[in-house]
Amino acid sequence: MRLKLSLSFFLFISVFSFGQQLQLTETAEVSVLTIGPGESLNDAFGHNAFRVIDRNKGIDIVYGYGEYDFDAPNFYLKFARGKLNYLISRDSFSRFYNVYSYYNRTIQEQVLNLSLVEKQKLFDYLENNYEPENRRYLYDFFYDNCATKIRDVSETVTSSPINFSLPEDFQQKTFRELIHEHVNRNSWGSLGIDVALGSIIDRDAEAYEYMFLPKYIHSFFDVATIGDRDLVKSTSTLYERKDRNTSSNFLLSPLVIIGLIALLILYITYKDYKKNKRSQWLDVILFSITGIIGVLLLLLWFATDHTATAHNYNLLWAVPLNIIFIGQLFKKQPKKWFRSYLKFLIIMLCLMTLHWMVGVQVFAIGLIPFLIVLAVRYIYLLKYFK
Repeated sequence: MRLKLSLSFFLFISVFSFGQQLQLTETAEVSVLTIGPGESLNDAFGHNAFRVIDRNKGIDIVYGYGEYDFDAPNFYLKFARGKLNYLISRDSFSRFYNVYSYYNRTIQEQVLNLSLVEKQKLFDYLENNYEPENRRYLYDFFYDNCATKIRDVSETVTSSPINFSLPEDFQQKTFRELIHEHVNRNSWGSLGIDVALGSIIDRDAEAYEYMFLPKYIHSFFDVATIGDRDLVKSTSTLYERKDRNTSSNFLLSPLVIIGLIALLILYITYKDYKKNKRSQWLDVILFSITGIIGVLLLLLWFATDHTATAHNYNLLWAVPLNIIFIGQLFKKQPKKWFRSYLKFLIIMLCLMTLHWMVGVQVFAIGLIPFLIVLAVRYIYLLKYFK
């Protein structure tokens, strides 16, 4: 009973003290934490957070943006439509450190060169952000995520504008190239990203926009200044990722798996050619897959608030109209106009190749075998129906 009363009293005091406007002391420090990539696609880009330390007040807290709000109504529908609110999190540094070191993710710390007034302003801002009515914000992967929040909040609390210079190793890249720095192009994650996101991410990113990735928050902050002082006072590595032997998954990669499927389709097409027949089931499957994917891409473009899914030229191979025209494939001799439609599909594949060559949009390399076999199958059907 005494233990319960003591625990209740401690919780009451903790909540009450944070509910008040706690004043930091001269020894307080504010730093930016940069977490290295993890093993899963969700963790592939790393993470950023603020750390506030005031040992005189017994404070060592980490604030991070980008926590899922699983209690949100219609969570998955809102997630798909780009209308999902994310949360700011608050945790003790010891727990934060234990979690990320357990998952073997590098933790770097940059102590910010802020005045006590700026530190207090940042702390108050984060505490106010953590209030239940303020915790939620509309997430955007490129423009309002866990990294950009660190940049934006820092600019809000400093007495003078932050001047972000270019790091020494800066290279001009597109948004897609920046993504590929973290995700292997021949991976299923990259395949999904390259199919779902449109040509809008194939433009060159401005230097300021690089900071949608946590590692660039670290590199840009490292050379940033506030007036005549450096933004970062000191940098250290709190945990260094340990090398572990990881087996290569090349045999399970998109190029291999889709390549094997493409070879099978080519073999079936060759057998059809030799026997002068048509495997109807194969054509129905191909039209169904490309049509369904096309419809999904159209929905991502026009029915969601995702900014990066617009102007997606994957629709040149994933043609939504294929769903409508499947019925013609069940006929021994389809309508004459269907041959014109097949020519249209072949032209679309040629246009896609042109878009790729001139740099309008970069497509998934794992799709190459499938695109080749689509062209072969369409040409065969065109000749077969002649």
